[in-house]
This record gives sequence, C-alpha cells and structure tokens, in this order.
Amino acid sequence: MAALIAQNLAPIMFAALVVFLLLGYPVAFALAANGLLFFFIAVELAPLAPETITLSWPFLQALPDRIFGTMSNEVLLAIPFFTFMGLVLERSGMAEDLLDTIGQLFGPVRGGLAYAVIFVGALLAATTGVVAASVISMGLISLPIMLRYGYDRRLASGVIAASGTLAQIIPPSLVLIVMADQLGRSVGDMYEGAFLPGLILTGLYAGYVMLMSILFPKSAPGLPPEAIGYREPDGARGVWQLGILVVFSGLVGYYVLSQTNTKAGADFVILTICVATVVALICALMNKMLGAKRIAISAVLVAALIGLYVVFHNQGREALALAMEMILAGAIYALIVGLVERFTGLRLMSNMAQQVTFVMVPPLLLIFLVLGTIFIGLATPTEGGAMGALGSVILAAIKRKLDNNPSRFNWTLVRQATEATAKLSAFVLFILIGARVFSLTFYGVNGHIWVEHLLTSLPGGQVGFLVFVNVLVFFLAFFLDYFELAFIIIPLLGPAADKLGIDLIWFGVMLGVNMQTSFMHPPFGFALFFLRSVAPKVPYIDRLTGKKMEPVTTGQIYWGAVPFVIIQLIMVGIVILFPQIVMHYKAAGPVVDPAAVQKKLDELLVPGLGAPGSEPGGLPGLPGLNFDEPPKIQ
Repeated sequence: MAALIAQNLAPIMFAALVVFLLLGYPVAFALAANGLLFFFIAVELAPLAPETITLSWPFLQALPDRIFGTMSNEVLLAIPFFTFMGLVLERSGMAEDLLDTIGQLFGPVRGGLAYAVIFVGALLAATTGVVAASVISMGLISLPIMLRYGYDRRLASGVIAASGTLAQIIPPSLVLIVMADQLGRSVGDMYEGAFLPGLILTGLYAGYVMLMSILFPKSAPGLPPEAIGYREPDGARGVWQLGILVVFSGLVGYYVLSQTNTKAGADFVILTICVATVVALICALMNKMLGAKRIAISAVLVAALIGLYVVFHNQGREALALAMEMILAGAIYALIVGLVERFTGLRLMSNMAQQVTFVMVPPLLLIFLVLGTIFIGLATPTEGGAMGALGSVILAAIKRKLDNNPSRFNWTLVRQATEATAKLSAFVLFILIGARVFSLTFYGVNGHIWVEHLLTSLPGGQVGFLVFVNVLVFFLAFFLDYFELAFIIIPLLGPAADKLGIDLIWFGVMLGVNMQTSFMHPPFGFALFFLRSVAPKVPYIDRLTGKKMEPVTTGQIYWGAVPFVIIQLIMVGIVILFPQIVMHYKAAGPVVDPAAVQKKLDELLVPGLGAPGSEPGGLPGLPGLNFDEPPKIQ
C-alpha cells in the first residue's frame, strides 16, 4: 500500500490541494501547508519509489532561496505601480467625469448609457487594471442613472459587471503580467498580443447592447431631451464638431508617425493614438485660451512654429521637429476655427467637443504613453508602470488645481491608494510564495511530468488539449479567482502547451479571456459580489426625480451576467479560430538580415587571425593562423 502511494504521490497531492480549497482555506496558506505536508511524506516514502521521488531533507534548504527569488522578481514590481496608477486616477474623480461626459455624448441614442458604461469600462480597465475598482466605481455612479431612466435591471447589472472585467484582458492588465511571468514570456509581447482581443471583446459587449435595444427597446431607452447638457447657444448638441476634431487629430497622428521608422502593427496604432490625443488636447486648449483674438494670435503662432520646425528639421533634431508639428497642427486648427466662425458663423469647436477632449484626453494620453513606451521597447513594463504611477499623481494634482477642488487630490487620497496597493500586492505575493512552496514538492515527486504526460496524451493533439484546458479553466473559475488560477494551473499547463508546439503568448491570451469568466460566474463571481455591495438592496427615493425606486435583486444581477459569460466564451472561440489577432505581436519584432550579420562579422575579423581562407601573415613578428590546415608540431 505504501509503495502504491509513493508511486502516485503527485495525483494524491493535487487532489489534497483541491480538498483544502473546497474546505475554504485561504489559497496561499493551503498551497504552502499542502507543499510542506507532502514534502515530509515524500521524504519518508522516497526509498519505496526512488525513480519517482527525488526529494530529501537538504532540499528544504532551497526553500528560502525560492522565496527570495520570488520577492526580488522585477517583473512583478509592475503590479503595485499599475495598481497605484489606477487607484489614484479612479479616486481623483476621473471615473465620475468620464461617465458623466460619455453618458451625455451617447445619451439620446437608445442604449446610450450602456454604451457609455462599456466605453468607460474599457478606459478604466486600461487605467485601474483592478476589477473591483472598475465595478464599484461604475456601480455607484452609473447604476442609479440607468435605473432612473428605465433600464432593465438585468441588462444594467450585466453591462456594469462585464465592463469591469475588461480590466483583465485590456493592457496594462495585472493578470497579463502574472501570466507572462508564469509562462516565462515577455510582458510587452503579452500586452501586444492581448490588445486586439480586448478591443474585439469590448465591441462584442456593445453589439449585445445594440441587439437588446433593437429587440427590446424598453430595456435600454435613450435619455430624454431635458437630461442632455453641454449644448450650444442655439440648442444644438455639437456632436459633429467632435467628429471633425477626431478626424483631424487622427490624420495628424498618422502623418507624424508615418515619418518615423515605426512599422505597421500595434506599436503604430498605439503611438498614432498617443499623438492624436496630444493634438486634440492642443487644439482644445488653444481654442479655449486664445479667445477673441484667436485669428491674429494663431496666425502668428503658425508662422513662428513653421520657422522652428524648419530649423529643428535642418539640424537633425527630429524629436523636436515632431513636437513642433503637433503644436503647429493645433495652431492651424485654432486658426481655421477662428476664420470659419468669423466668416460663416459656424462653431467648429463646440462645448461638447471641448468637454469630451478635456475629460478623455489626459487619461487616454497617460495610457497610450505607457503602452507605447512598452511596445516600442523604450521602457520595460516595470519602468512603464513607474512612469504611469507618477503620471497619475501629476494628472490628479492638475485636476485639483483646475477644478479648485481639494478632494480631487490630497494626502488622504494618496494614503488610501497606497494602502489598497499594498494589500493587493501582499495578496499576490503571498499566493505566489505559497505556490513556490507547493511547486518545490510537486516537482520533487515528478508532478510536472505526470501532468505533462496526462495533457499531451489527450486524444486530438492540439485541438483536444485546447478543448480540455478551456473546459478545465472554465469550471475551476467557479471556485478560484484569476490570481489563484494563474499561480496554480498555468505553471502546469504551460510546459505541456510548449511541448505541443503552441505559442505561449497566444495560449496565455486565450486563457486570460477564459479566466475573465471567474468574475462573472454565478454564484461565486467576484464582480457580481462587488456590484451587489453597491446596488440598492431596498426601495429608495431617487434624489433627482423624487420617485420611489425598486431595489436590484441578487437574481437580477446573476441573470444579467449570463449573456456576458456566453460572450466571453464566444471570444475564446474567436481567439482559437483566428490566432492572428494575437500572433500579430511577432510582426513587430526585430527582423534580422543574415547577409548583414555576416558582413558585419567579416568586418570585425582581423585578417590572418582566424578567418577560414584568409591570407597568413598575422601580427608583426607572429606567424599567421590558418584554420584550414591542421597545426604542424615541430
């Protein structure tokens, strides 16, 4: 009996871990306790199965080194940086401003508030990277508004919960950092591979809302005219002016990037958006600041900027020349706005266009600046996170100054964001340390070989493996959150996927989309719990209309999540059927020309000192070395 246990200690150990987790023990401590318990058992049973168990008491001395190696991992340092960045931006009121402005922009459209929630959810996902912050923010701000104007409670709940989970797949995502670390791949490549799937998933959410608003118009009504603000003096909304500004900024961004060496791909798109947001902000600022003398001042600015551009360009100072191009574009737009308004009376910069620009551009600029520097290799994810954390503090301080509102940024806000960041980072680190203790024993009993043989022997090859893995992760997501899945399951699945010839970046993004369902699974989805904590539980009086409003039940939240879980599974299928939406990250990699490499090597070789076929002669006073002939011994 003891020999049988020794031969099958790996599956027994894994089953014991499942039992620990089902009993409700904290994951980090369940992993560590399970690892230490089975280490003692394995050492005692090692003589009965020496070919299977390779553990002995001295191996326990490796444990401190493994833990220290985990704590000194610079890649994981990006997690607290990105978390702090998101929390500062969220607590400074950015989410409230975004939801209010985008809600006004989409308001009259049927389902407009739901579109706004999805759009802002994607934007918050790229800034907070924390599902709890996104769901709670949007639940507090947008849910009462959606209920006020008659949205179906299931649709409203589902949209808010699902939009919050976008923080998992849209870079810079915390789970993608962990996924890249566990799979041994570049975080930058993981971000680049997940960029398009994140956008496609956002589009699928919006498509579902559109379908619901067509089939069931009463489930997602538009805002009434009296609820729409930011109007022009003549009562118009001024949306087409925003469209002109977006097109103009986008064209300038494309033109500026086309003059650089940036190749087509995610890098080019990210940097184009970054430049376009800067141009849009310059246009809006110039229009607001120049005032009545807009035409004269902008004309002088255009002439001066053209001169500076020519000077910098001729001197080879391309970075400054590109900066002059962006500022010049803003001055030209301000001049055009002034001339059109003077001679035709049309306003090319509406209140809506200015409001959307001032609210959206700062966080967008910070996001794409961070992602752009990571994608082009200028900064590592850790350095990009540090830059984002500092940028969020600067943006919050500027917001406080412009709004003259101390609550936008103060010491209490920084302290709360720091405490929340420390808690999340400690949570992640403790799970990772527990996983290291568990893996020390699991690998010592050849558990990784057992799992690899089990997965690679599945019928169907790659297809059978992918089907099994996705079904396994989907059902485990009912009980485990994405950090726990990443630290427990991914290290076991990665080697088998690599052995089957599956690209690990594509594999990681696919599992990242699948693991989103861990937040949406009734009845244990954390996003549903977060929304339940802020959704009204009892009847209440709406503060604006004075009407008595019915509460949102737990059943409505759960049923509202089901369609979005199905959409997430559809997205998993899309990633599997169309791998190129992830694999495009390889196209952005450096291209090596073998002929150029050989030419460079030939230049570096010293004649007579080792190039096969070179003429003998060598250095003065020394015989030449010719590797084409064997040495002659005298």
